[in-house]
Amino acid sequence: MTGADDARAREPHPRLRLDDSFASPIRFSLMASLTEGIEIDFGTLADIIQAGDSALSKAISHLQAAGYIAARKGYVGSRPRTWVRSTGAGQKAFAAHLEALRAIVETGGQTL
Repeated sequence: MTGADDARAREPHPRLRLDDSFASPIRFSLMASLTEGIEIDFGTLADIIQAGDSALSKAISHLQAAGYIAARKGYVGSRPRTWVRSTGAGQKAFAAHLEALRAIVETGGQTL
């Protein structure tokens, strides 16, 4: 074994650092849209990520249960509205997920 082979044998593959909460394309897109400090209303978010109301609602519920986003409800005039923002934990988890994806791409380019 070479030194590079030894290092690969000891280091876990970066895919093991992926967060399953972002496995869904809608949840991934939702988190990508909610950059630090941004709060977006449900309708605008649905338009941005081109998702139906039901699918987006399920994604919000999943990420909210994980503690990655926060939702607040209110009214604009007499119409109910929901606004969504990422939490600090969500931002950290999403950044770690993106780093794991980058590491997977880098690992994939290495020769055996």
